[in-house]
Amino acid sequence: MSDILTLGVIFEGSRDLKDRSKKLTFCTNEINPQQAASLQVLVQQFCYIAIKREDFKSEEIEILNAAKTDFDDQTKSPSTRMRNVLYLLWKQDNNGYGDFQLYYNYHMNIFIEHLKGKIL
Repeated sequence: MSDILTLGVIFEGSRDLKDRSKKLTFCTNEINPQQAASLQVLVQQFCYIAIKREDFKSEEIEILNAAKTDFDDQTKSPSTRMRNVLYLLWKQDNNGYGDFQLYYNYHMNIFIEHLKGKIL
């Protein structure tokens, strides 16, 4: 089974950003709930996009399926990255913490105490 989401789209345009990247805008026809869910999962994720005027051939889809990313967002500070990872862990299993800030404080205190224990 392919993990590629294919949608027919109209490329509406692009906009240059300050960091020399581009913001691309596409418009789809109506999409079904599964496609909407698949798109929602990709929000704020690094992923690949392939653009072609006609349908992809099976060998092209195989090549796209093989594409892997080792993207590491260097624009976020290590503390922001740690907070984001803790947030994802909290979303998976909040360990009884209904409030993320309490969960975050608890785990950060554990980490801080671990580091303090290494101080001579």
